[in-house]
Amino acid sequence: MPEPAPACDTVIRVGLVDDQQLVRAGFRMVLESQADIEVVAEASDGEAAITELARVRADVVLMDVQMPRVDGISATRSLLRSADAPKVVVLTTFDNDDYVVQAIAAGASGFLLKDAPPEDLLSAVRTVYRGDAVMAPRATRSLLHHVSPLLDRAERRASPVEIPDDLTPRELEVLVAMAHGLTNGEIADRFVLSETTVKTHVGRVLAKTGSRDRVQAVLFAFRAGLVRTDELLGAGE
Repeated sequence: MPEPAPACDTVIRVGLVDDQQLVRAGFRMVLESQADIEVVAEASDGEAAITELARVRADVVLMDVQMPRVDGISATRSLLRSADAPKVVVLTTFDNDDYVVQAIAAGASGFLLKDAPPEDLLSAVRTVYRGDAVMAPRATRSLLHHVSPLLDRAERRASPVEIPDDLTPRELEVLVAMAHGLTNGEIADRFVLSETTVKTHVGRVLAKTGSRDRVQAVLFAFRAGLVRTDELLGAGE
């Protein structure tokens, strides 16, 4: 079910970064069909994106990773250094995409398949603008199923992280549930909690693990050894 446009006066300002003009044109057509979304900048590589987005403020940037001159990972890292940085959504095909995990680690708020249906693109922009991960938690389960081999390789390369001492047992359970792609409602059902309480726990998990959003928290869970890819693949069946 497509997410309806918010009934408000806020317009989400979007930047498009992709070296394929037809891809940008297609995304622009979909995005600008909505009253609450405006495309304010376009760039064909990371270097041009950094320059253009220093001149024009965007709320959300759709960022390809494999581009000439400056790639999407470096551009994302550079953009997110500023205090008023936009949220970055990485565009990927998953064909040869070791870049996905690197981009998330660089601070991107999630990732989206380039051939995603228009309603998923619109939902992603609105979700990220609100401050959550680009993927709805239920979609996280499916997407992480695809990238679990990448997470395995990232685990082997990255230094392990320590579980914060102040993370409570309940918050630890919520973090593991998030890593398995459960929605707030599903977490509430599993632990017999209200969704309001779950939202509070999720917020504390993000703060204590230093995660920008749910995607960062999932990567933290993998690096901390709280969840394994074989568990994830089993959860996606």
